[in-house]
Amino acid sequence: MSRLNGRRAEALDRGEKVNVAILGAGSIANTMATTLVKMAADERYANLIRPYAVAARDRDRAEAFAAKYGFDRAYGSYEDMAADGNIDLVYIATPHSFHAEQAIMCLKAGRNVLVEKSFTANAAQAWKLLNVAAETKLLATEAIWTRYQPSRDLINELVGSGELGTIRSVRADLSYEPHGRDRITNPDLAGGALLDVGVYALNFIDMAVGADHGRTVTDFITTMVPYDTGVDATNAIILTYDNGLMATATSSRAVASERSGVICGDKGYAVVTNINNPERIDVFNLDHSLRHSIAVPDQLTGYEYEVAAAADAILDGRLECPEMPHADTLRMMELMDGIRGRWGLRYPFE
Repeated sequence: MSRLNGRRAEALDRGEKVNVAILGAGSIANTMATTLVKMAADERYANLIRPYAVAARDRDRAEAFAAKYGFDRAYGSYEDMAADGNIDLVYIATPHSFHAEQAIMCLKAGRNVLVEKSFTANAAQAWKLLNVAAETKLLATEAIWTRYQPSRDLINELVGSGELGTIRSVRADLSYEPHGRDRITNPDLAGGALLDVGVYALNFIDMAVGADHGRTVTDFITTMVPYDTGVDATNAIILTYDNGLMATATSSRAVASERSGVICGDKGYAVVTNINNPERIDVFNLDHSLRHSIAVPDQLTGYEYEVAAAADAILDGRLECPEMPHADTLRMMELMDGIRGRWGLRYPFE
């Protein structure tokens, strides 16, 4: 058990903060480090979290990272960092093919985990990880940042208000240019567009019109175009819901796109700019004239919401975050397993 789980009152009395460590020192780890430093200097979060440690496979790299961001500790092995009893929360920032193994190691060492997307490479790994979290009575939550951001509530309020009428169709795309990184194209690393960026399109739909509104997927069709390694470079999924609503999710790591989400009802439609980190929501009339725009609150980096949610869950002794409960993670992982199954795609470690 971590030192602060379920001990909010004691932490408050002693002036203790949730010590956050980062496992990995790549690009997304740098974004999280920037977030933690900004949170520590922000009055909204300064009494909640503390940037504390980083681990990399190379100690020199970890020490350079810690010096850059002012972290207290640097570790040259993930195991050594997990053994540090002062760490309350570990952010797993490595490629998703390693998430299950590393998160389980941290949990067994007594550390709560915030696991970057994709939570794991498949549903079987997700079940195994969450079973360990239940056994250790520690927090394990997936870092789909859009699940924690204020834009989620803004979109849900719009859809729930009836302003758009009965929602008939939704489409969401997230595509980025190819960058040649091995983790995108290598099947041994669970590569492919779906687990890298397609997760955001599917999660956008799930939040905007799906499970957040009581709807269930009853069927889907899908296709993809692979890299020469066999994993998907570009894909498309059409979901049918139990009330007849149809949703289309597309993603690619072969081209860039406008990254939009469009929610269509019989009284109007809404366009969400950048489903990967919503910037604004424009609402249109049926004649395509702009009805109004909904502003999205300013943010530090956008990652602060997931960190704060995880820290609050730890202090309250909860094993999951309400923004991303285990059932939602498992449902999305099982859906992506089903999609890859339709493609006949199996990773070597499955």
